[in-house]
Amino acid sequence: MSATIPPEQPQADDKDWTWVTQRACTECGFDPAAVTPEAYPEQITTLSERFRVVLDLPDAEERPSPQVWSAIEYGQHLADVCEVMAQRLDAILEADGLAEFDSWDGEAASVEREYWRASANSFAAPSGDQWQLRGRRGDGVEFTASTLGLYLLHELAHHTHDVGA
Repeated sequence: MSATIPPEQPQADDKDWTWVTQRACTECGFDPAAVTPEAYPEQITTLSERFRVVLDLPDAEERPSPQVWSAIEYGQHLADVCEVMAQRLDAILEADGLAEFDSWDGEAASVEREYWRASANSFAAPSGDQWQLRGRRGDGVEFTASTLGLYLLHELAHHTHDVGA
């Protein structure tokens, strides 16, 4: 499928992925128990570098099927996820109490931002008790700065696995 042809309208991913902050993902191998908050920046950088290699492949813009993102689209999604998670971490660190942030629909963002055409420093900032500061997503799910980092690391690991890197 050409990268310039709009994809089929995606269905919203309504699966609750927050479980990846508590237990290992058998599909991609990410294990939240194997990483400490102090290692988040290094892990974000490592996973990003692994993914970057896929973007240099000659068919990176091609979709394997109409319903499956190309490597370029996965890359854009991961860039958006990193940005959203950095914003949420900032909100958690700056809040006086429980931070509130809207839910984010990555599938809707893929259409809005036209992915088919187309943050390690943040997670180095928290220290000590800041890792336990909390925020709540629009659907009511709560994260700490630490579990937000785990959620981001799983996104990076899972989508790197999705594209075979």
